[in-house]
Amino acid sequence: NTTFVREIAEALNEVEASDGPAALVTASSSEKFFSNGLDLDWVAAPDEHPEGGDRKAFGGEFMTLMGRIITLPIPTVCCINGHAFGAGFMAALCHDLRVMRSDRGFICANEMQLGMAIPKPELALFRHKLPMNVFHETVQLARRWTGPDALAAGIVQQTGELDGLLEIAQRKAAELAPLGANRKVFGAQKELLYGENAVINGLQGPAYMLRNAEQFH
Repeated sequence: NTTFVREIAEALNEVEASDGPAALVTASSSEKFFSNGLDLDWVAAPDEHPEGGDRKAFGGEFMTLMGRIITLPIPTVCCINGHAFGAGFMAALCHDLRVMRSDRGFICANEMQLGMAIPKPELALFRHKLPMNVFHETVQLARRWTGPDALAAGIVQQTGELDGLLEIAQRKAAELAPLGANRKVFGAQKELLYGENAVINGLQGPAYMLRNAEQFH
């Protein structure tokens, strides 16, 4: 919901205000879920759930947040310790690397199951991050990926048991943190990936589309 999006944005402000070697690890305090995606009760009846914030502001602010994470000028590691559905899966994919629990939990773009069309910026993100066959199974067939399956498909880079998963993510982040010492270079190259003309920020690139979601209906 909008309240959550704004709290994450504030946390990123703190991250970006730092200097020197750094990397970001995103994790959940829940043992069952990394993120179940949209707050559906709030979406259905925002007036009954005022703690969720301004419903009208959500779409643009959420997409902008995803565009910010995908271009963050330091290495980013997502620790997927449980289910990551819909918007939660999006958030995980916006990171540079992902580690996932091996024994339980699914990652899934479940919009098709819910009878919802996937927004074009979200499709661009999935296409940018996933091999074509994996992209098709994920967005069109709403496949639920287990940790081992996601590793084999290249969606995540490592798996592990829950007890040691955060440590795996933190260890990888520490290894990569020196790359984040030069934010200007690291951030600029991240935005130039997959084409000399900054495809990620081109008119059909995921970062551009996420930041300008109102243009794509």
